Amino acid sequence: MRYLLPSLLLVALLAMLMLRGYVHSEILADHRVRPPAGTGQVPDRILKGGPVIDARGTTTPKALRVPDHKLVLTFDDGPDPQWTPKVLDELKRYDAHAVFFVTGTMASRHPGLVRRMVDEGHEIGLHTFNHPDLAYQSRSRIDWELTQNQLVLAGAAGIRTSLFRPPYSSFADAMDDESWPVTEYIGSLGYITVLNNTDSEDWKRPGASAIIERATPEGTRGSIVLMHDSGGDRSQTVTALRTFLPQMKERGYQFANLTEALGAPSAHTPASGVELLQGKAFVGAVAVSESATTVLVGGLAVIGVLVIGRFGLMLVLSFAHARKVRGRGFSWGAPVTEPVTVLVPAYNERECIASTVRSLTKSDHPIEVIVIDDGSTDGTADIVEAMWLRDVHVVRQVNGGKPAALNNGLAHASHDLVVMMDGDTVFEPSTVRELVQPFGDPRVGAVAGNAKVGNRDTLIGAWQHIEYVMGFNLDRRMYDVLGCMPTIPGAVGAFRRQALERVGGMSEDTLAEDTDITMALHRDGWRVVYAERARAWTEAPESVQQLWSQRYRWSYGTMQAIWKHRRAVVESGPSGRFGRVGLPLVSLFMVLFPLLAPLIDVFLLYGLVFGPTRNTIIAWLGVLAVQAVCAAYAFRLDGERMIHLVSLPLQQILYRQLMYVVLLQSWITALTGGRLRWQKLRRTGAVEAPGATTGRRSDDSRRPVA
Repeated sequence: MRYLLPSLLLVALLAMLMLRGYVHSEILADHRVRPPAGTGQVPDRILKGGPVIDARGTTTPKALRVPDHKLVLTFDDGPDPQWTPKVLDELKRYDAHAVFFVTGTMASRHPGLVRRMVDEGHEIGLHTFNHPDLAYQSRSRIDWELTQNQLVLAGAAGIRTSLFRPPYSSFADAMDDESWPVTEYIGSLGYITVLNNTDSEDWKRPGASAIIERATPEGTRGSIVLMHDSGGDRSQTVTALRTFLPQMKERGYQFANLTEALGAPSAHTPASGVELLQGKAFVGAVAVSESATTVLVGGLAVIGVLVIGRFGLMLVLSFAHARKVRGRGFSWGAPVTEPVTVLVPAYNERECIASTVRSLTKSDHPIEVIVIDDGSTDGTADIVEAMWLRDVHVVRQVNGGKPAALNNGLAHASHDLVVMMDGDTVFEPSTVRELVQPFGDPRVGAVAGNAKVGNRDTLIGAWQHIEYVMGFNLDRRMYDVLGCMPTIPGAVGAFRRQALERVGGMSEDTLAEDTDITMALHRDGWRVVYAERARAWTEAPESVQQLWSQRYRWSYGTMQAIWKHRRAVVESGPSGRFGRVGLPLVSLFMVLFPLLAPLIDVFLLYGLVFGPTRNTIIAWLGVLAVQAVCAAYAFRLDGERMIHLVSLPLQQILYRQLMYVVLLQSWITALTGGRLRWQKLRRTGAVEAPGATTGRRSDDSRRPVA
């Protein structure tokens, strides 16, 4: 169920994008135009007749002409949101009617203009759904073009129409052996084919005067005039109408709908039943997809700015950080040589606790180790005790969660500097020493170490290795320079005991106690810094299920911590500085950015399917190149082998989607009030877990090394 809602949202997003591609002629568009053919099969009465061809269910198709003193203005390819309203305004000003041959793609996106046409007494005709040359199309495709166009009219204005104009059509005498069979077939479907006998050629944009000249019939001859209200800049057409309409009225012409000019019943009939409902549903869905796509495009623009801005900021500040901490004469202060307490909270860590503890005994800095067994049921504490290691102590407690275990360990600590690590993490001999050196500066309250993925031999492990080196450690360098480190990693972090006690120790208010305590220290005025040489090797999740659980806790816990410390934004002093710098950056880069980042891949898919393919691929590769540069620099700073970056493209395509679903699930949990249920479930499990005796220090756990 955890995947269901995020997956449905992703499917809905893709569906909306597909619908947008559908109505923007990006799927079935066919721009081929057939050259002229012979006319042997076309009856002479059609070639020499009028521009209106009625082949509806008759054995003898007929061509009709518009009576004298009648002008039928026709506008093709619309409606256009910019030019159609201006054309309608001019027609309304001179009380003139016209026929608008609309395409389904444009009418579905601008149904309000179709309704206005009908309301103001104009006639609507079909111009296919997405404007292909029908001579190239099969009968099933022709049926689809007309049916979809009618469906849009039903949804937009509640009507059907019997008028049709073929795309790329001309005068009746241009009918040939390729177009005539199409005209006959369309007539058999109940449509009147409307051509023209006066072409304004406004699509060439020859100037308003030339358009007027070409649109003016000879003498008092009735005429069907071809103009366009879409397909490009139609400002000349609008300008021409302002002169053409009053000028022709002065000559005694009447601007009428086609059926009015021919004295025939209206071409419009009301849509009803299923067709009306389907039409309204389709037009409504298009409206939603258009609005959603506009928002998504805006989101993509935000992502572009964030990607470039974030990586640019990381590169610059990471370079500054490296120069600072690796420069000659840099020192945190006097070398820190005092003993350190290392806290190792452990819950069912049977497989790795021995390696963790053994790595600590090799430390080149004086330490005491306290393993806090948090009600393990797999003998974790027994394993540590059986190792008989000097200065390694075991504290047993009833299962109460990691924050409780750490606070319990802190109560048993002998020293003022405390290092915290996870039970599945291994330290290098120099890790503790490197980790505590920043405490030479009395302003430093906590230090973040360099957590690295140890099990990078699997694909998921390799992806997390890239994420740790690039996303986490490069980020920490940036945050260090800005003075707003958001998280001391649970795998490797150090604290002044005084700083922890001032903020009340580790809190159980959130699922991300490490982020919570770090923010609390910032607000209390302590510096939180990054020690890149303090390396710790941690076991990253090896399955999608494990990774999901870990990242769900991280992302949701981060949201909780941000919300908990939200008042820092309006506070003064150190708390206010962190609130106005740190919280916005954390919210932007750790919550908003990961949620929007998949739009890059969504639009890659959209571009590959709907186009423009080349530009889409170039843009996506550009983003990948920026990420690769940052990743390569991060790997160089960490001394990592570049070979692992081979999987970076695949990581960006697949891993990013998983992180998106995790973060989206966290948002859903927060917005639906799932937080309380989630925490309650966690605590209930803790109560039911069998615990050992007490939380005291075991006197018999201080044993000499065997």
